[in-house]
Amino acid sequence: MKIDLSTCDLNTFRAEIESFVSSNLSSSLQQASRLATSIFCDFRAMMEWQKLLHSNGMAAPSWPSEFGGGGWDPERILIFREVCASFDAPQLTSMGIQMLGPIIMNYGTNAQKSELLPKILSGEDFWCQGYSEPSAGSDLGSLSTKAERQGDFYVVNGSKIWTSLAQHSNKIFCLVRTAKEKSPKNSISFLLIDLDTPGVEVRPIVSLDGTVEQCEVFFTDAKVPVQNIVGEENDGWKVALSLLEHERGGASYYVGLRRKLELIKEYSESSLVSNIVSERCKDELLDIEADVLSLTYLERGIAKSSEGDSRIGALSSLTKLIGTELGQKLDEISLSLRGREAFVVMENELDPYYIGEKSERDKHAAAFNSYINNRASTIYGGTAQIQRNIIAKKILML
Repeated sequence: MKIDLSTCDLNTFRAEIESFVSSNLSSSLQQASRLATSIFCDFRAMMEWQKLLHSNGMAAPSWPSEFGGGGWDPERILIFREVCASFDAPQLTSMGIQMLGPIIMNYGTNAQKSELLPKILSGEDFWCQGYSEPSAGSDLGSLSTKAERQGDFYVVNGSKIWTSLAQHSNKIFCLVRTAKEKSPKNSISFLLIDLDTPGVEVRPIVSLDGTVEQCEVFFTDAKVPVQNIVGEENDGWKVALSLLEHERGGASYYVGLRRKLELIKEYSESSLVSNIVSERCKDELLDIEADVLSLTYLERGIAKSSEGDSRIGALSSLTKLIGTELGQKLDEISLSLRGREAFVVMENELDPYYIGEKSERDKHAAAFNSYINNRASTIYGGTAQIQRNIIAKKILML
């Protein structure tokens, strides 16, 4: 008899998830995950893992079962993430399942729910996020991309930047300005756009490590059906803030940090460097381990009690701030342990998505590229300074 994962006891649940992951996670997927140098894994590996999870009803554990999700409680979701991290499973991108999905459930029409949610789960639709602009990053209220109503369409003009994985996406959810006379936060709408719409162009941005994660997206008289708006016209600011809480607070930062900490400690104790690891480095790792433990209890506590908590927006800012800054500290230690060996570039002809062991050189390169990429973690999703402002206003009442 098949066990109901949403109602069985937690020990049985963990055992079942461990059995599933260990049985279904291939070595090539594990390697792709281990060599990921940012929050995004190799695209092919990520999508293969999502399809496998989806076929077993696990692609969206937090979604209600009526929408195809697992309907799991917060404790089960955290256990699932912990187990996946411990086995080095690829981390799924957040744009569709974690961010847009809940927005469609809360603000979308019945037609949008029935059309879009199944395709998010299956991976048929891969979404990117069109928020930031060249002159509107953390200050989203100043965005200038316009959508003018013309009959049954919005005509969109403007551009977005730092659009993660747009080169792999077929759709984008955007914040656009739909009114002139109202205040900035009452003139913005949340619009869904097909990237193959005439007048839409995606231009990849090559990062310092030679990879492409970010893109620019340009809109020139792009006609978007009116029914693609989510929520009410000019009420997109409320939708946007709700989505940002899912983006910042739904990451379970402690899960990835614990795994990264384990790997760094393992390397520091290996015969390669154990004789040169300083006492200062050991003390730093102990300090970070204590901080990660504190973050673990904080995020677990938020997950269990956040429903109906008016402070959730500020708490999501708190975990985002702590999690990203701790991640940068771990990257710095990893880089210092590897020394000059880390300053190499991953060879282009080596495909990270294959079965087999990577050389130590490639592991060093991954550490260097991770350090480079994660310098941006305290900028994207709202800068560290913005997060501190939110915390001060909403928690400290300053």
